[in-house]
Amino acid sequence: MDEELTHRVVAGLRSGDPDAWRQLYDAFAERVWRGVARLLGPHPADIADVVQETMLAAARSARNYDGSKGSLWNWLWGIARTQVALHFRHRQRQDRWKWDAMTRPEGTEARPESGIEMAEVAEAVRAALGELPADYEQLLTAKYSDGDSVERIAGRERLSETAVRSKLARARAAFRAAYLRITRLDRNTMEVARELP
Repeated sequence: MDEELTHRVVAGLRSGDPDAWRQLYDAFAERVWRGVARLLGPHPADIADVVQETMLAAARSARNYDGSKGSLWNWLWGIARTQVALHFRHRQRQDRWKWDAMTRPEGTEARPESGIEMAEVAEAVRAALGELPADYEQLLTAKYSDGDSVERIAGRERLSETAVRSKLARARAAFRAAYLRITRLDRNTMEVARELP
């Protein structure tokens, strides 16, 4: 989206112009969908819900958009990340009361432990990524999920390779802290669930 179109869309969003919303959606919906999908994993219904909530939240707060604080994409992606975090919190609350349903009933086959553990790790990774600043999440996803090289990331971001490596180190440390906190929360939730009657 070029600068002139961005200004027209922003003015339209502030005045409630439906054409501005269509232009915003056309310009960013696919990008929001891909970003949310990276954070939520292979759950199309959840992705669709979060993208829809993102667009609704953007509609409610459009009059407050301030271009001096960041680009239109950064504003929209910030809303999307908030919606992803809300989604995880909602799911975590629901899961607290579903632990008994996850246990194996008598006479039925158990799911392989490795499959359950892999799903739990993937969920914790997504939740930890969702709590990071957007630039850290995008950097870690580009490097470790998309397989981009430091050189390629540096070229795309117009940074030196040293700067990218330094930022990657900070992003990994922030991810590690978020991941450890989330996995500790999950263990505490399981312990509480075991104590339920």
